[in-house]
Amino acid sequence: MDNNKYKIDRTFTSQSSFAQADNHVQHWENKTLIERLNAACFIINNIFGTTPQTKVDRTVITQRKHSNA
Repeated sequence: MDNNKYKIDRTFTSQSSFAQADNHVQHWENKTLIERLNAACFIINNIFGTTPQTKVDRTVITQRKHSNA
């Protein structure tokens, strides 16, 4: 995945109208599934400070069985 393809600017927030938000949705609807998944993975990796090669820390997840009572 090309990390230079997408860029997150965390220096500002903005408000948008419903028309602008609808235009944003239409923008992503015109992208292919692979393009949308790549963009989502890029955002998630930036939020958590990981890379696509980073393994999932499975020690955080716990499992337990429910009683059938």
